[in-house]
Amino acid sequence: MNKKQYEKMRNELFMTAQNLINEGKVDEANAKMEEIKELDEKWDAIAQAQANLRAMNNAPDPVNVFGNTGETADFAGRRKEPENIYDSVEYRTAFMNYVISGKEIPEKFNQSAVTKTSDVGAVISPTVINRIIEKMETIGVILPLVTKTAFAAGATIPTSSVKPVATWVAEGGTSDKQKKTLGNIDIKGFKLRCAIAMTLETVTMSLQFFETLFVNSVSEAMVKAQEVAFINGTGNGQPKGVLKETVATGQNVDIAKTKDVEYKTLTEMEAALPLAYENGAVWNMTKTTFMKFIGMTDSNGQPIARINYGVDGKPERTLLGRKVVCNDYMPSLGAAIESDTVVAFLFDWSDYMFNTNYAMRIKNYEDDDTEDQITKAVMICDGKTIDSNSLVTLTKKAAQREENVNG
Repeated sequence: MNKKQYEKMRNELFMTAQNLINEGKVDEANAKMEEIKELDEKWDAIAQAQANLRAMNNAPDPVNVFGNTGETADFAGRRKEPENIYDSVEYRTAFMNYVISGKEIPEKFNQSAVTKTSDVGAVISPTVINRIIEKMETIGVILPLVTKTAFAAGATIPTSSVKPVATWVAEGGTSDKQKKTLGNIDIKGFKLRCAIAMTLETVTMSLQFFETLFVNSVSEAMVKAQEVAFINGTGNGQPKGVLKETVATGQNVDIAKTKDVEYKTLTEMEAALPLAYENGAVWNMTKTTFMKFIGMTDSNGQPIARINYGVDGKPERTLLGRKVVCNDYMPSLGAAIESDTVVAFLFDWSDYMFNTNYAMRIKNYEDDDTEDQITKAVMICDGKTIDSNSLVTLTKKAAQREENVNG
């Protein structure tokens, strides 16, 4: 039996058990779940035997006679790093049992180096963390574009608010020294939590299926919370969003409450974007807002909004030739508003810093109403705009008065 055969057999048994439960045949369903457990045990034995066979095919590591705990040396005399205990199959299995049933992590994994707080119940394995990060980068629309750092919480990072200019000089000549306006960013350690419900039916899951479900659940929740904060975060207990920054003079375009966006409105926004920030800036708006521009043409009759499809079939949207990043985290054009609201903006996301070391912890508890095991994942992170000069906003006015309003 190979891995694909095992997975196929297990899926068939699982679906059969689920159908029996739906039909009220509990005893027969329990029998099928026992078959699943027997199949898992059989596969674990096969996998262990295969691992042992592979180990026998490799040259053995020499005995570490020097007493360096956790370290060995290969035949070339090079020291080998000790295995991360949180990456072991034993720990990952214990972690799965902790999440699903609340079973305590074995004492040998609770090292003194791990800080215990009311929010920390267990460390997420580096193997799972890497899969979560990869998944987050895949499903995120803004996260892949921001600048990622891993400074310690409490650090102060210097920044520059202007771009230096090079000067041509004659031979032997010199140029004036430029005074750069410097600032700083204080890195804080905000806690980002997401709760995941792991129902009691998941007790028959294999490690592989559990980790896949866990990765998908955490990734989706984390990405949404992060990207909402990147745009609208208050900076109080969470990252500060780019729309909470003060827009540079002349870099906001207003549209009256009774008017709609026109071609001229968009060209005014492009004109307001400084040339120094031209290359990296992208449009940011909801899909609903973007679709309002489909069919709109310039003075030559050329469409200003386009949707192309890449090799992978994903839509690639452009507006006036510039990339559009659609999100669900801001109001759309046409939506009812009660105050002046930004409905679209230009920004270079590489000028936004997201700081985290991606070290996640989890705490487990049971929902008394549903009897589901709730897993709360916790990440320490912060985010701030490094340079807001590429920010150009389109503001929908809520007031009826239209003086000094474009459009």
